[in-house]
Amino acid sequence: MTTLDLRPSPIAGQWYEGNPKRLACNIDDDLARAMLSPLNGEVVAVIAPHAGHVYSGAVAAHAFAALRGIAPDLVAILSPYHNFAPYPLLTTKHQAYSTPLGNIEVDSTALAELQSHFELPITAISNDHEHSLEIELPFLQRVIRNEFKLLPVMIRAQEAHVAQKLGLALAQTLKNKNALIVASTDLSHFYDRRTADKLDSEMLKRFESFDPDSIFEAEQTGKGFACGHAAVASMLWAARELGANKVRILKYATSGDVTGDHSSVVGYGAAVVLKQI
Repeated sequence: MTTLDLRPSPIAGQWYEGNPKRLACNIDDDLARAMLSPLNGEVVAVIAPHAGHVYSGAVAAHAFAALRGIAPDLVAILSPYHNFAPYPLLTTKHQAYSTPLGNIEVDSTALAELQSHFELPITAISNDHEHSLEIELPFLQRVIRNEFKLLPVMIRAQEAHVAQKLGLALAQTLKNKNALIVASTDLSHFYDRRTADKLDSEMLKRFESFDPDSIFEAEQTGKGFACGHAAVASMLWAARELGANKVRILKYATSGDVTGDHSSVVGYGAAVVLKQI
């Protein structure tokens, strides 16, 4: 039996529960509390926040609750890259991601196919410390009951043309596959609650508009902020090519709802992207 080269988790036990049983219980509790009205469409993608589970887990659960009953073979995750690296796009060099709930194999064939549709290099790195991609994995492991593989892409580039090309290449890669996309992002950071609500409401409207260019416009003009705005925009370009036509916001909250401190908050939103007939 081949032993996989695992990406070790740098955040388990810190950003989320490190004990497997407690982690599973915490996530299952969050999912159970995430009550959604009927989605009325095929789920193509979701948008989920990526703070520590204690802060944004209840919001993230609404996005992942939309995946109940879905059994994809492949999950593409688009996230920002918060650390420095001289590369516009990154992925893992490891063969699988490790979490307390087990290992998730990376689909090297899908990664190679994605690269073949896209002239900008997607650089593979080892032992990255990026939390925004990994933080979504335990939710996927609890809500998706079949075995699935990952197509992980971390985005450092902030240019719309890069996000668009990535999204179109991703759509080419995922067409005719049993796959879904997760876009990882938080919203505004460290404004008071009233200001955050205004900024976040505007950015969520841009998500709902299904207009990726408008997301960049909001970010560049200060009308709204999302650290993963390029990931969301890229996902929307891909989802549109895959037939999606509706974004539905499922939940919004801030860190202040957990800490009680509304003087400086981080915004969190959850959404589902649907193909409606």
